[in-house]
Amino acid sequence: MNPRGQLRRQISRALAWLVPERNPSGSVFGLITVGALLAAESHIRESYADTVGSTAIVLLTYWLAHSYSDLLGGRLVVGERLGWEVTLRAFAKEWAIIKGATLPFVVLLIGWAAGAPQETAATAAVWTAAVALVAFELAAGVRAAAGPRQLALDGLVGVAIGLAIVGLRSVVA
Repeated sequence: MNPRGQLRRQISRALAWLVPERNPSGSVFGLITVGALLAAESHIRESYADTVGSTAIVLLTYWLAHSYSDLLGGRLVVGERLGWEVTLRAFAKEWAIIKGATLPFVVLLIGWAAGAPQETAATAAVWTAAVALVAFELAAGVRAAAGPRQLALDGLVGVAIGLAIVGLRSVVA
């Protein structure tokens, strides 16, 4: 296989992991959540450890809340009993929230490891979330075989949501 084909295959694998076919909205939610969280609060944290710790705690809390909501909501509808299988299934389904948050979170960790100022790494992570949303929008348009006008609209929607996240940083600063 040629290098270009290998690269495409690796990108496809990474995207399939990051945005799974099952519950892709969870990945989008995780991406938006971590981007907005870092935009809103990273400048008030005194250290990388505080920023990374608070971000991880909030993400885990969102994941637990979504998992539990899905679990209890499903049980209320179908009358299913609480058990390990149904519980693990609900928590596994919502794991996409954590996956979606991976890109900006890893950017933050790389900044820390590289010795970049915390503010710089947080800004890079916020922009990573914004750019990833645009990429996800465009990927959805391509997957839907959208024409140029529709792809432009998809891109603009991603840009608008991404800029809203980035703009949050200046509003709360």
